[in-house]
Amino acid sequence: MAEIDVFDGHNDAVQFMGEYTSAGRDFLVRSESGHLDLPRAREGGMAGGLFALHAGPERQPENDLIINENGYEVIYAEAVDPAYARRQIEAQRLALESLIRRSAGQMRLAIDVEEIRAARADGAFAVVLHMEGAEALDGGFDYLHRLYAAGLRSLGPVWSRPNIFGYGVPFAYPKSPDTGPGLTEIGKELVRTCNRLGIMIDLAHLNERGFWDVAALSDAPLVATHACAHAICPSTRNLTDRQLDAIRDTDGVIGFNLSVNDIRADGDLNEDTPLDLVVRHIEYLVNRVGEDRVALGSDLDGAVIPRGIKDASGLPHLFEAMRKRGFDGQSLSKFAFDNWLRVFELTWKNSRSS
Repeated sequence: MAEIDVFDGHNDAVQFMGEYTSAGRDFLVRSESGHLDLPRAREGGMAGGLFALHAGPERQPENDLIINENGYEVIYAEAVDPAYARRQIEAQRLALESLIRRSAGQMRLAIDVEEIRAARADGAFAVVLHMEGAEALDGGFDYLHRLYAAGLRSLGPVWSRPNIFGYGVPFAYPKSPDTGPGLTEIGKELVRTCNRLGIMIDLAHLNERGFWDVAALSDAPLVATHACAHAICPSTRNLTDRQLDAIRDTDGVIGFNLSVNDIRADGDLNEDTPLDLVVRHIEYLVNRVGEDRVALGSDLDGAVIPRGIKDASGLPHLFEAMRKRGFDGQSLSKFAFDNWLRVFELTWKNSRSS
């Protein structure tokens, strides 16, 4: 059992669960496929995380990857039909509920910080619901209120494609995250509604203008659940120094993304990315925003991660590499667990009491 408890800011495991897809794997049984299941989570010290509900496209576009001598650009399908998206989101939510019931107490749905702490104390794995891309929502936000009642506590208004709320940032390298318009008027109302309910707004996958629209509107700390530094790796998915400073100034959090093509300066999709290089990227973020504002947002089951970590069971290798670079026990605990709970407490508690 790993010695550091981990709360992870982002994973895509629900897409691969047997409860959701007939070709999926049993989350309660150790697998060599993918990155995350409960046994490997426990081996890696994971005590919980944000589980992303996400509606995939109805049809993948042809020729969706453009590679040139300087980098790449991924072309995604246009906006997803809301009814289609809602069917996917509901199926994923119900799949998680079914899994939690079947776990017989090994997993718990958590809707506040106290429940995360209680699960940790009892040795149960805490699941917090996140939705990556708001295509499933209606303009009146009735479904958002239903999701909140069902446990949703974090939401990204867009994924890397447009919807009625705003414009996602397409995957590209090297390129600025300033790729087009920001939030629409209904997108701005979504931010206000999330603030009132106490739903954390995730800035990952939102383009730079959308980021600043949220910053101007939101009364909660700014959070990106899985991103890295654009100054090191000029991917559109990464945050500029000015964006990082805004996260710092609102006492928010950036979840460090283990996706190798967002970590490496060359943007290469290379599993053989040294952990020392990974840790130096984390150091950059900590030096920019402070050790209270950088956490783990792994993107397990949604990215190519360093071979030295491999899957959830290998997270202790990352922490050992961080120790070797001078991170002490308190700093590691903040990165691995405490910083997420701090920002949840500020966001969820602030909104409920307003």
